[in-house]
Formats: sequence, structure tokens, C-alpha cells
Amino acid sequence: MKNTYCTIYLVRHGETEWNVKKLIQGQKDIPLNKKGEDQAMALGKKLKKIKFDAIYSSDLRRAAETAIIIAGKRRLMIIKSKALRERYFGKFQGELFGDSQNKSILELINRLKSDSISDQNEIESDELIISRLIPFLRKISLVCLDKTILVVSHGGTIRTLLILLGWGTYENLNEGCIDNLAYVKLESDGVDFLIKKTSGIKKLLV
Repeated sequence: MKNTYCTIYLVRHGETEWNVKKLIQGQKDIPLNKKGEDQAMALGKKLKKIKFDAIYSSDLRRAAETAIIIAGKRRLMIIKSKALRERYFGKFQGELFGDSQNKSILELINRLKSDSISDQNEIESDELIISRLIPFLRKISLVCLDKTILVVSHGGTIRTLLILLGWGTYENLNEGCIDNLAYVKLESDGVDFLIKKTSGIKKLLV
């Protein structure tokens, strides 16, 4: 009997030099560094027994490179989509998290619950992320019912999804809570999403 759901491994990309320097990447197209490549290889080995039927990735290099490395010898095409991109940070992209001149950035990120805030500050709101992410995940879940897929995305995008699904809050899932190569195992029937497992994601005690 076939399952009526799709199993999704939703993974954050490996480390980049901008991660090391604590620069805001947003939708800047930054490649993996050597450590990021090694991280992806390590997760690929950890997941090597899982038979992925399809692999999807953000079209940004750090995610696509991660997907290619995890795919390893699997003969699967990496399907790229802008729907899986990181949050767009506008004028803040390339700037330093916690910079004295930008001390309000983290506060803004934690308040991005309305389009009005994002419009004023050129930052993509949670609503806009969800409006591109959820339809895409539902679509690929329906295509891949009874299958297992790998999806490589970004920390901010994954965090937004976890909050939407009620797994965490803005207070206990801060912007640094999702490690490089952290992942969420989900099941979806093409409509709803059930979190089955998380790895590399730290909830704060508040």
C-alpha cells in the first residue's frame, strides 16, 4: 500500500565566507567555502542510505552546491527554484549583523510579520516568504507522494516555516538558531506539513 504523503528532508546550505564574517547574505549569490563543502559531504554520508527520488534547491550557489555534494553518486538532476531562496534583505545585504549602525536589523527581522515593516526597510516579510515557499512545497509534495525528496534552502526561510508550523516562536528561534547543514524532516500530503524530526536546530529557553 502506498503512502499518502511525501517525505521531505529540508536542509540548510553549508558554510560560506560571509557566514564566517557574519555578513548578511540575503539573496546575494555567495558560494560555499571549504568547510561548507566538507559539511555537505559529511551530511551526504549521514544520509547515504536514504533513497531520494528527487532533489530540489534554491537557485543561489551556496544551496545548489550543497545539493550537488549531498546528491553524491545519485543520478538525479538538481531542480532549482527561486521559491526556496533566502529572505531578501535589500540595502542590508552585505552588511554586518550586530553592527552598531545597524543594531536594529535583528529587531526588524524578529518583527517581520507585516508587509508594511518590510516595505519601509526593503526587507522581505514573512508573509512574502510564505507566499512563495508553501505553494512550491505543496506542489512538489503532490508530485512526489509516496516518495522521499531532498530540498536545500536557507536558514531564514527554514526558520520562517518552523514558526508558521508552530514548532517555535520568534522568541525561541533566533536568527542564528539553525546551523549550516541543519535539517528538518517533514511529511506532507500536498496540503499540510508534519514535522517528524529536526537536526542542528537550537531552541532558546525563554
